[in-house]
Amino acid sequence: MSSRLVLLVNPNKVHPPIAPYALDVLTTALEAADFEVEVLDLTFHREDWKSYLTEYFALRSPMLVGVTVRNTDTVYAFEQRPFIGEHKEIITEIRRLTDAPIIGGGIGFSTMPFALVDYFGIEYGVKGPGERIICDLADALCTGRDPATVPGLIRSTAEGVLRVPPAVLTTRHGRTLPTLPGGQFEHRVWQVDSTASYVRRSGTPYKVDNLQYYQRGGLGSILTKNGCSYRCTHCVEPDAKGTSFGRRDVSAVVDEMQSLAAQGILDQHTTDSEFNLSINHAKQVLREVVRRKHADADNPLNQLRLWVYCQPSPFDEEFAELLAAAGCRGVNVGSDHVRPDMLRGWKVSEKGTTYYDFADTERLVRLCHQHGILTMVEALFGMPGETPESMRACVDAFMALDATVTGFSLGLRLFPYTPMGIAMAEQCDSVRTVPGLRSDGATGPIVLKPLAACSGPVEYERQFMFDEQGNFRLVCYFSPDLLADPAMAADPSERWSGSVDLLWDLIDPSDYHRVMLPTLTGSGESDNNYADNPFLTSLSGLGYTGAFWSHWRSREAIQREASRIGVAGSTGA
Repeated sequence: MSSRLVLLVNPNKVHPPIAPYALDVLTTALEAADFEVEVLDLTFHREDWKSYLTEYFALRSPMLVGVTVRNTDTVYAFEQRPFIGEHKEIITEIRRLTDAPIIGGGIGFSTMPFALVDYFGIEYGVKGPGERIICDLADALCTGRDPATVPGLIRSTAEGVLRVPPAVLTTRHGRTLPTLPGGQFEHRVWQVDSTASYVRRSGTPYKVDNLQYYQRGGLGSILTKNGCSYRCTHCVEPDAKGTSFGRRDVSAVVDEMQSLAAQGILDQHTTDSEFNLSINHAKQVLREVVRRKHADADNPLNQLRLWVYCQPSPFDEEFAELLAAAGCRGVNVGSDHVRPDMLRGWKVSEKGTTYYDFADTERLVRLCHQHGILTMVEALFGMPGETPESMRACVDAFMALDATVTGFSLGLRLFPYTPMGIAMAEQCDSVRTVPGLRSDGATGPIVLKPLAACSGPVEYERQFMFDEQGNFRLVCYFSPDLLADPAMAADPSERWSGSVDLLWDLIDPSDYHRVMLPTLTGSGESDNNYADNPFLTSLSGLGYTGAFWSHWRSREAIQREASRIGVAGSTGA
């Protein structure tokens, strides 16, 4: 066993491929701490992953193996496809090939970290950013220090899956914050190295190959900050990433963007929860991009095509101008709804107040259009209180925006520590179901337990993914008020097919080219479900780059071309 070799594994086999950015972050931190780091990326070994692992471990003996879990499942209510079963198969094979301890992490892992440490049968886990914790653990293993001294580390012990408490957490005002055994809703800023410029490589053996991902998936990725201080009730990110913004050093961010562009990765998409939240920091990043472009005509940032996630507010004229000057090609805005009564209590700030209205969405789309920036506006239907009338009002308003593309989703995947997931468990209170809870894998009414009624985080988290027998049961929610017969909401297998039909009927067929609409299978060419989507895989096969939705209006012609030359639906090995 090599005393300082850490192996990082990407088990994600979904296509089009998305670069495992987290592994570049961890590699940068571990190398800075004088560890040797290698990456095994199974995305491009979908069929031969077992032999790929076997060949590696026949020659190498790492002292620690890290596995990243980007998504536990498709997070798509009409295609409840779990990924963690495949991940467990991979981890079991790694366990067979090495005695090195295994640590799990990643955004998907962080939504239910205690349950996944238990399910995967691994020694360690991390909730939230992992660069500081994995370095501390690697040092502990090298020096013989007890891993129980590593703050924030989740450990499998004889007493169960437990978390080492972090150091004392304080607010910016100096107030000491309490910590919970499950680590839920902490700010996690201490877990982030905000000064480092993460090293992004291409073509280096046993490292993430960012150029290959760009060539096969059409996008690079860039993070400007971690965490989110907002409290939208459906969102996992404040809990999983941290409840405060961990803003990265502006020069470090732009150095990284420039490095990617120099490697030929010209389309870069922000991976922040939302780029424009903490807007002053976002503006500083854009100003630095613009400064470098103007200072040197040969700077590769002059070829940058930037794509960003945003919320409708804050978004002002200056921000739009900076986006355009920096090379932004498209803004994906999560407006979600038009009705104030729907947004109230759902899309909220840390203080629980609604932070935008539909006028903000209208202004964002108008400003983007004025500056030549494409827009995708997304709506999410099915939250509590949703009715056919509220859905119709939202469709009418969103279609009138004339965004480049409008995406309509229906139904919500619930997770343990979203405010809505917590609320549903409390309403069930171990004894009743809540109308609207459903799962394709349910064999009876879904009755959730609140955390206080569970034996611990493992039991609480598991119920959102598994039933009592250990079978997959991905818990979702659809508003019962969307059903013609609300009594049907008590049936966990109810498919809400009437709502899907209604949504399609609300769109004029002449507008189908500019909308994404759900299907009952959840995997059709009209869906905005990313996993192995036939249109997206056709795009990547033809060499298109940029956000996939920017090509949506031309999808029929693109798919005809892909079919003609034999790359339609191709995902590669």
